[in-house]
Amino acid sequence: MGVITAESYLELPPVAELRGVVRTVWVQRVGAVDYVQRHLPTGGVELHFPLGGWPRLVGPLTGPVVEVVPAGTTLVGVRFHPGAAPPLGALLDELVDRHLSLEELWGRTAQRLADVLAGIDAPGRALHVVQAHLVREFRRSGGPDPLVGATVDGLMPWRPVAIDGLAEHLALSTSQLRRRCLRAVGLSPKELQRTLRFQGFLALAQARATASGRRGVDGVAGLAVDVGYSDQAHLSRECLRLTGLTPGQLLGGDVDRCACGHDHSASYGPFLATRRMRDSFKTT
Repeated sequence: MGVITAESYLELPPVAELRGVVRTVWVQRVGAVDYVQRHLPTGGVELHFPLGGWPRLVGPLTGPVVEVVPAGTTLVGVRFHPGAAPPLGALLDELVDRHLSLEELWGRTAQRLADVLAGIDAPGRALHVVQAHLVREFRRSGGPDPLVGATVDGLMPWRPVAIDGLAEHLALSTSQLRRRCLRAVGLSPKELQRTLRFQGFLALAQARATASGRRGVDGVAGLAVDVGYSDQAHLSRECLRLTGLTPGQLLGGDVDRCACGHDHSASYGPFLATRRMRDSFKTT
């Protein structure tokens, strides 16, 4: 196998048994030069498994986190849907904006998994091992809370709704909804709604979607309106808050890609599929 000289990143759909909880899995390989990685809020958690290193968890993010991935790193990762994290032994609101060793949460289980992965030099095989382990964990735990899943569905950007209205629809008080969301997602319903709205914009951009033309705007401004922003200035403020960059800097001047050049279609495909699903309730 030749020497890798540049960073590569490949997203893939998860195995069938994880598709209700995992948004995407991926393999990242860093070449001869350290790679600067910008992590963005998605509403969910991520598990990172560097081959030969220690697995770690990236908790729910409220803003950007920039790290330097060392040259020569090969990493397999798993990105979960909001509210669908695997059993972690901690509430999600305790893990917000934290990067920590998975050993702190899984103990010897994480160590055994790291030992197995250390003996694997093929990232595809490593990804298979990780996903098989997660399938077993979810089978034992019974899966995520369906009410939290309904909350996430209700906060998608294609379904604009007031938080009070969502709580009423779910037969909860607003304070009960907030507590459930903080424990299972790590974010308040309002924070999650803002994150999902921005993710919706990125999903449409990656899919090269055409703006609906509402309010007579198209391009970036049109996509912003389509996911619930009042205008492009509103999008720009939220983009800076969530990513530390302007939309132009994040997308590299092109609406249909991010400046890093990664293809995120495997991640945003399932996200966009929720746009086509029939709304389960109406707003006034």
